[in-house]
Amino acid sequence: MNEVRIDKWMWATRIFKTRTIAADACKKGRIMINGVTIKPSRMIKIGDIIQVRKPPITFSFKVLDLSEHRMGAKLVPNYLENVTTPDQYEILEMNRISGFVDRARGLGRPTKKERRDLEQFMGDSFEFDFDFDEEESEE
Repeated sequence: MNEVRIDKWMWATRIFKTRTIAADACKKGRIMINGVTIKPSRMIKIGDIIQVRKPPITFSFKVLDLSEHRMGAKLVPNYLENVTTPDQYEILEMNRISGFVDRARGLGRPTKKERRDLEQFMGDSFEFDFDFDEEESEE
């Protein structure tokens, strides 16, 4: 086997959960070889570098071996090598750290920290005890 369709290979090496998702990623321009977007039917060979854009980062994989059959996760390192640059992982880490920082103030539900700050601000002084006596209501 000298060549394999890229959508089959990405499904077989567990980059994508289904072959349909792999093919759709190709059609949407998220899969590239040497910076050129490709079709799902593109044949790949050993030594190709494949870029897979899964926002916010672009993963890069080097093809070590070819397969059309789905394999267990333990066998995947025999078929591909992750050659993603460290700066891409820094972008992913920064995204993970930022969390809800991008959320505009006042939109959506408050975070735990905001809720705690609000409760601390309100304190006990704003709690009202409406305990009406029956005697007052008779007047």
